[in-house]
Amino acid sequence: MNSTFNFLPTNLNEAKKIGYNELDVIIISADAYVDHPSFAGALIGRFLESLGLKVGIISQPDWHSTHDFTLLGCPRLFFGVTAGNLDSMVSLYTSQRKIRSDDPYSEKGIAGKRPYLPSNPIFPK
Repeated sequence: MNSTFNFLPTNLNEAKKIGYNELDVIIISADAYVDHPSFAGALIGRFLESLGLKVGIISQPDWHSTHDFTLLGCPRLFFGVTAGNLDSMVSLYTSQRKIRSDDPYSEKGIAGKRPYLPSNPIFPK
């Protein structure tokens, strides 16, 4: 881990501050970025970083446009995608098929930052 910067970069300015002109791997996570081993994106990112790779993370990108997906540029090796700790349908519905009012794995608990799967016949919107 780079001792001058405690988090994985989430945009090009942060990457440049730690001396990265290019990232090797960009992790895209459906969860908010929390740098803790219980969050898959952070865990994978830190593991790859321990192997000497330059890693950045994009958390909960807006899937309606390409803007968020370009925040870190193009990686030298690959994009890695993780669904996060909570499936999007579980985060959207309660066990009684009611829409949830919050999402504990999103920033500030705001619901609705994950894609809805309209083809799911069990949970019509």
